[in-house]
Amino acid sequence: MAQRRWNAPLNEDRERFHAIRTCAALIAFLWIAHLTWAPSAAGEDILKPVAEEIRYEATLAEDAPVGRPLPLAATWNSGLLPDTFTPDYQLGLVEAGHYLLPTFQLPGHDKATKEYFEAAIKKAASLKLPFTLVSTQWERLLTDDDRFFKLPPEKNPNVVTPQGEILQKVSPFGPVEPWTEVGKIRVSDPLLSQIAQWYPDPPMVLFLSNNEHAKLRWNEAESSKRYLDAYGKGKSDEFKRKVVGDGWIERYRALIQGMRDNLPESWKKTKTLFEGYNAFGCDAFGRWGGWIDYSLYIPGRFEPWPLAWEGASPSYYLYDWDPSTDFTVWSPQVRAMNFVFMLEEARAMNPQLWFELSIWDGYEPDKDTDKRKYYESLGQTFSPERYGGYAQFGMWLLRPRVVREFRGWTQKVAQDTEPYFLSLLEAVDRVHKHSVLRRFWRQGELVANAAHAHPYQANIPDEYKSKNRWFLLDTNLDPKWPWSLDTEIPVFSLALVIGEKPNRQWLVYAFSPVKAREKVQVTLPDYKAVTLSASPKGDFFWVREKENDVQKLDVDQFPPAPPQNLQLQQSAP
Repeated sequence: MAQRRWNAPLNEDRERFHAIRTCAALIAFLWIAHLTWAPSAAGEDILKPVAEEIRYEATLAEDAPVGRPLPLAATWNSGLLPDTFTPDYQLGLVEAGHYLLPTFQLPGHDKATKEYFEAAIKKAASLKLPFTLVSTQWERLLTDDDRFFKLPPEKNPNVVTPQGEILQKVSPFGPVEPWTEVGKIRVSDPLLSQIAQWYPDPPMVLFLSNNEHAKLRWNEAESSKRYLDAYGKGKSDEFKRKVVGDGWIERYRALIQGMRDNLPESWKKTKTLFEGYNAFGCDAFGRWGGWIDYSLYIPGRFEPWPLAWEGASPSYYLYDWDPSTDFTVWSPQVRAMNFVFMLEEARAMNPQLWFELSIWDGYEPDKDTDKRKYYESLGQTFSPERYGGYAQFGMWLLRPRVVREFRGWTQKVAQDTEPYFLSLLEAVDRVHKHSVLRRFWRQGELVANAAHAHPYQANIPDEYKSKNRWFLLDTNLDPKWPWSLDTEIPVFSLALVIGEKPNRQWLVYAFSPVKAREKVQVTLPDYKAVTLSASPKGDFFWVREKENDVQKLDVDQFPPAPPQNLQLQQSAP
């Protein structure tokens, strides 16, 4: 009995402690929920049920009062083969709570059958989801289809040499009408009309071209009879780049207009966008002097493509065919810093340009050039977590509308691919769900590091020499400058800032590709050095000037989303 009398107060204390702890946890949860779902100063910014959130962000204007549109995940693999990224698999990810923009094949492929589409399109319609229709190069019919390739030289849309030979590459100087006709053909498959009957009112349809068909390059202009007839020999390189670029603007606009004018009638009021892979800037800009041979730059226009296309999906790739890695100066991270000024200029030309980022890890399991094998040869592992950390650097550097993973169309959803894709999905999901990340994505300004010039300095045009192109923050682990292409960078860190002195706040992202690191000194320009950790997965920190503190964010802990009830979400934003 005595023992029980002594235990009674102890048990009461425990119950009281647990009650207090539960109450405190509830208060903390409600406070985080308030931060996550409360209206922002720029307008209402509420975490919505998943399908509604996808719809809202996909159709949000670039200059919306709430701020930048939040990212969506996507894939290039449209799931034409069993066990790949099939429509059912993609829609299952949406229903599981991921912020995914589904990607289906544009009708016209022999495997894009009614059975491939019907259930998926009807499901997408029930959820009111936007979606992508992806395909090969739309204009390749101009070369591959005898209706166009065998036209007489004066009517042929391909390159005609001075000797009268017709080459298998399209010309920026040929007749425009075939481009419009090919646009019409691309959307005239009866199956597309059937899709529009199943889903007559999608909030948005994104048409995505692989955009890798052979084209006449500017430094080949004098191999074109039409060019020589119009301009003769001996024109400057700049002149050639201009007239070639102007020609592409006219022809790709005609191609797109041919598609838009011939869409199913019920889609005429649907928001449609037409974008091309790498329809952006030269990703070798400044890395070597020969980049200009692959560019259509002229003073005042870094490329013509934002005037030719309505969207771009440039590559953020660990190419399997070059020495680039995620831990050296020759890396997608350093390369993509050039995209910042290019995107700024592109949006000046086309304010509503749809900007994606295509991501790849160089995985080619059947090739000796496979990037994962290369990492293994160095004693490293390119894990799904490291892939996510690498992807997040590009995401937060550029804040694209979509983060689209490339996998070959035959690659299956398996242990060597799915964990990597899920890591990408998680990187996107946390932007939506974590209040601090959400706010900085919407409102933050990328911090430039003026202490150093971008290491890619070959053949930079005068107008870009003063542009901010370096956004990597200095750390105490940095190798001594100057850097070369093979210089290893231990930590890739960047920052976004909100506010003015003395109330500034920063979101700092620190990615350490090779291994986790502690006590890394990262210098915030015009502030001070802060001590952080960095990991292959990537670490986020919230730095507040007024409070003089640095808080590591647990970006995978946030309140659960509101009940989804996906089937009931009917109203478009």
